Amino acid sequence: MRWLIVGPRTVLTWLVGLVATIIGAGAVMIIAVFDDTSPMIDRVIRGWSRAWLIASGTRLVATGRENVSDATSYVVVANHVSALDIMVCFLAVRLPIRYLAKKELFRIPILAQGMRAVGIIEVDREARGAIHAEVNRQARELLEKNRSLIIFAEGTRPRDGVMRRFKKGAFTMAIAGQLPVLPVSIHGAYEAMPPGRPWVRGGRIEVIIDSPIETTGMTSADTTALRDRVYDVIAGRVRELGGRVG
Repeated sequence: MRWLIVGPRTVLTWLVGLVATIIGAGAVMIIAVFDDTSPMIDRVIRGWSRAWLIASGTRLVATGRENVSDATSYVVVANHVSALDIMVCFLAVRLPIRYLAKKELFRIPILAQGMRAVGIIEVDREARGAIHAEVNRQARELLEKNRSLIIFAEGTRPRDGVMRRFKKGAFTMAIAGQLPVLPVSIHGAYEAMPPGRPWVRGGRIEVIIDSPIETTGMTSADTTALRDRVYDVIAGRVRELGGRVG
């Protein structure tokens, strides 16, 4: 009986997602030609995100939005368990946010052009040195345009849904820019759309946005302590919501 729901929902999700991506990417490319900081771009992105969640039968419940100021740029740090996390963050964190995307996504026609148009940063996980400097340069350009940057600090989606330890990159970037870190905890996305599997189950996704952690006055020597502090906040929320932490 369950597969009578999951099967059609999966087909609907991928079909709607494909159409929404084609329309959304085309729209942002046109808008960006005239003004790549236009608020219309973020409205399109949120519409694209909403289409995915509605088609997947997913209900988003977000708390802590009062902790976000639209007058501030943040390094948003979240745990990462599903492809839906991106859509969830665009809707839960009501800011013009951009993210780091693995280079493989930039091989997908239309999606790649749309991501480049809005300032999504391409990351090659295998590269070292020069590519890191390029990522940092692009991140600075985004922040100078009053964008916020979301980084999934685990580096990849765990296939078992168990939250992993955080890498230091997000916190190095936050300290270098003296930007506050905004902790965002996600639960339920793994159950809705687990990584490495095509099936979409839907359900309820909960997001908690905690108070930002200031980095003013911090130096590179504080990177590990900042990482551990943010990890503890998010891990505590994930456990509170019923998730698993490694």
